[in-house]
Amino acid sequence: MIQYDAIYLKIRDAIVTQQLVPGVRLPEDKLAERFKVSRTAIRKVLQQLAIERFITIQPNKGAEVRTPSATEAQEVFESRILIETGLIPAIANHWQPHHAENLRKIIEQEDRAKDENDFAAAIRYTALFHIELAKVANNDTLTQFVEQLAFRSSLIIAVFGTKHSVGCDCGSHIELISLLDNGEVNAAKTWMEHHLEIIQNSLVFDKDNKAVDFDTLFH
Repeated sequence: MIQYDAIYLKIRDAIVTQQLVPGVRLPEDKLAERFKVSRTAIRKVLQQLAIERFITIQPNKGAEVRTPSATEAQEVFESRILIETGLIPAIANHWQPHHAENLRKIIEQEDRAKDENDFAAAIRYTALFHIELAKVANNDTLTQFVEQLAFRSSLIIAVFGTKHSVGCDCGSHIELISLLDNGEVNAAKTWMEHHLEIIQNSLVFDKDNKAVDFDTLFH
């Protein structure tokens, strides 16, 4: 039997990579049948996703993938700019060669996804980079905020983003690694702020939805 956490991650990842698009209903019975668990277990997963604002649950209507608004998108990125730029000094204070090495591996995967025009994977690795970078600051509370915002950003980018949202226009993460390696804290803060602002400004709020086959998606 697939465990609760595994089901949660599968559904969340499908949402942030836009395999499950905003407005798609998430029927408890179909998901329970697909994952071979009880509807109570699925309900628990859906409730957690609702708390994290990936889906909405309405009485007598059930759950559906949440549709982020333009206002929410702006607020999420404004929050990321404040938090992630503010974390740079702490990240610099704890910076070690192994941090750079681990992050470069993520960048390699991100770049490969871009080269292969795998938009969903590029979004996923971009979020992972920012989450792992935040961990270097050694502040669990702020890292949790960054993780939640990064995944919400992934949904926003999947829905409203373009190639410019994950392309070279917003700067390569390797540039930030070089600045941190050299101890250029102020330049790193400026880079982070500019990077997130470019992604924010690349969003286009006129995407269409599509249907989904749960058996095919969660094969």
